[in-house]
Amino acid sequence: MAISRSERNRRNVMRIFLTGATGFIGSRILPELLAAGHEVLGLTRSEDGARAIAQAGATAHRGSLEDLASMRAGAEMADAIIHTAFDHDFSRFVENCEKDRKVIGAFGEVLKGSPRPLLITSGTGIGIAEEGGIAIESVVNFNHPNPRIASEQASQTLLEEGVNLSVMRLPQVHDTRRQGLITSWIEIARTKGKVAYVGEGANRWPAAHVNDVARLYALAIVGAEPGTRFHAVGEEGVPARAIAQVIAEGMDLPMVSLPRHETQDYFGWLAMLAGEDMPASSAKTREITGWVPTGPDLLTDLKAMNYAANSL
Repeated sequence: MAISRSERNRRNVMRIFLTGATGFIGSRILPELLAAGHEVLGLTRSEDGARAIAQAGATAHRGSLEDLASMRAGAEMADAIIHTAFDHDFSRFVENCEKDRKVIGAFGEVLKGSPRPLLITSGTGIGIAEEGGIAIESVVNFNHPNPRIASEQASQTLLEEGVNLSVMRLPQVHDTRRQGLITSWIEIARTKGKVAYVGEGANRWPAAHVNDVARLYALAIVGAEPGTRFHAVGEEGVPARAIAQVIAEGMDLPMVSLPRHETQDYFGWLAMLAGEDMPASSAKTREITGWVPTGPDLLTDLKAMNYAANSL
């Protein structure tokens, strides 16, 4: 049975509106929050999703990213918001990042003048300074080519308006079924009949196991200072060539190096990131939260993946 906000405050627990509650990451966050004693109001757009949320021990809230009224309604009922929902049709990545900007703005309309925390999601690449180097939590590079910068621009606006907002920046989040952008890379390889990387393949992508990421969200929503940026990074940087080699072995496909001018033809929409060097640190995040990743590393999960069964 639901308890009052004052009683939740006394018990130091919250009713948390979790978007993406049935998604790859959100479905792992939900049990972490429940185990910590929080109530969860989980966003879903379907009856199947509502049943899954109820079976997990939470309350379903029907809505969608396109229905901003449903986003505001969920926020009104909550003590805190964890926003992980995102439209993962990466062929429309820029458009979907702009959609996320609007959702974050809708949350801000509800939370202005309130201390209730909002934890949004972004990408680690935005923590890389303009001159390059490793991404760190204290950097916000608004000129980074990742279109997900729209989410951080929206967050900065709300911070300046006094909203209690923090940001979770994600690397390639993985298990043996999905691996962030690498999942799309695998499907491109399946279509093209070869696994390609750019140049020497020395560019690096950070990574973390999905269960470790879920634990960090649950830690970060409690007591984060406004403006804090967390990096959910287990591995600072895995070379693209090493990733490609494991994929090629798993799919029994040839591995090839592409000159940069051929990147667009092979990678399509992913070309904007395929050759980017995006290492990221989580040193500050670990210091603040005590988070210690324990899950398998990226290459281990890629080696254990059933490539025949895991097609999009």
